[in-house]
Amino acid sequence: MPRPEDGNIPRRTKLTGVPESSRGVRRVLAATGVVALAAGLAGGVTGCAKFDAALGQQWVTVDFQPNASIATMLKVRAACSHIPNVVPEALPRKRNVVTMNGAVSYQTNNATDANLARLQQCLQRFPSVAGMDPEDSGDAGS
Repeated sequence: MPRPEDGNIPRRTKLTGVPESSRGVRRVLAATGVVALAAGLAGGVTGCAKFDAALGQQWVTVDFQPNASIATMLKVRAACSHIPNVVPEALPRKRNVVTMNGAVSYQTNNATDANLARLQQCLQRFPSVAGMDPEDSGDAGS
């Protein structure tokens, strides 16, 4: 058997079942990599869109006087629910003084300044309302 140390380098021999050129394998790997990269970028863009949508959330929380009853809170919520672009948020399933405190809120993502002024005018008609707090998702956690 020839040895490389003697200067006799054996010629490459073709293995059976292995193509002489690995171009086909490289093409498959490249195509797989491109597909994986595209899927990753699409997922990233979708994630960014969801994140941006979450950051753009705006709402108004209604503050009530300490002695306001649940019935009064529900009456105020219903009375001020007709304003365009001011959508009442869902109420808690269990309604008691603790769960209803801060639960009357309106989603205002698309509300104009005029819509918000109408909401404020509506809320001011009720002596049990202490005020309203406009908030956005940037306020969350602070």
